[in-house]
Amino acid sequence: MSWRTENEGGALRVVVTKDLPGRRWVEVLTAAGCEVVISTSRDILSVDEIREALGERCDGAIGQLTEPWGAELFEALKQAGGRAYSNYAVGFDNVDLAEATARGISVGNTPGVLTETTAEMAVALTFAAARRSGEAEVFLRAGKYTGWLPDLFLGKRLWGGTLGIVGAGRIGSAYAKMLAPGHELDVLYWDVEERPGLESFFEGYSELNGAHGGRRLTCRRAGSVEELFRESDIISLHTPLLPETRHLVNSESLALMKPDAVLVNTSRGPVIDEAALVEHLRANPDFRAGLDVFEKEPEMAEGLVGIPNCAIVPHIASATTWTREGMATLAACNVAAVLQGYGCEDSGEIDHFLEGDVPQKAPSILNAADLGL
Repeated sequence: MSWRTENEGGALRVVVTKDLPGRRWVEVLTAAGCEVVISTSRDILSVDEIREALGERCDGAIGQLTEPWGAELFEALKQAGGRAYSNYAVGFDNVDLAEATARGISVGNTPGVLTETTAEMAVALTFAAARRSGEAEVFLRAGKYTGWLPDLFLGKRLWGGTLGIVGAGRIGSAYAKMLAPGHELDVLYWDVEERPGLESFFEGYSELNGAHGGRRLTCRRAGSVEELFRESDIISLHTPLLPETRHLVNSESLALMKPDAVLVNTSRGPVIDEAALVEHLRANPDFRAGLDVFEKEPEMAEGLVGIPNCAIVPHIASATTWTREGMATLAACNVAAVLQGYGCEDSGEIDHFLEGDVPQKAPSILNAADLGL
């Protein structure tokens, strides 16, 4: 392992398991009096390596979604005097909240800053899958292009179809607003709750579009996820990984989908049974998928890499400079605020943490209520 230290000798000690983009996050922690110990390795650290880094004195830590933050690591952090942990992600399926709470350790995450960036990647994957841009680029770079042909890389027209959103929270709603209006897509969403804000957006847009000669669009909550799978031309997954959403897309649900549907996943890999998807893609060449995440990252299901009707990218949905630097700042603000005894932001707003004076609050602590923060 290789590490570097910022503000050596600071009264508080914070361990960060990956070097993060930007400098504001380091400045937030050093301003709070923290010595910041940062892993410079690009490898995923093991539990033993993280435990060794925490050592006998560690007040807080920032970790990655690739690390299992459960009883073993939270116990090590507690024994070192730790009170704060922040995941460098909005998702936290790698974190056992109950184990952290039982030890009095706050757990932060980084919501809000990823919304539009992740939605943009879902849009990009939708087009890449539907219009076969990845296949075409490989073909072109291999020197196989000899001129225009009437049937060269025929793809799927998106205009006027039905867009299915599984999980219509911040990212799912942003994706729907980016894609549906420009392509006159009706929106069907499945969520544990109704999303009146999303529905009213499309009501207002439909009035405007209709007044200018366009089609009136609909946006409604599906009666079931099965209904969404059956009726949608495009299905985009934006649900958190929960016991009930693991393998939500499996051989049975894939069989419900249209033979030329487009399936996009920028949420969590295990939402899809990847082996079942490989089988379905092979059996249905007009069915297409766009994946940013995988069931057993960094590995992929056998055969997935060689399937032409699946566009794949290496978990980069949030990979813009602004977003990744913002995530680092929010994670640092979570840890610094807890260590300084500050409370939590209750408005859900995060922009004021990203520039200017740092608020004396934590932007997002998942177990704040349980810990009385």
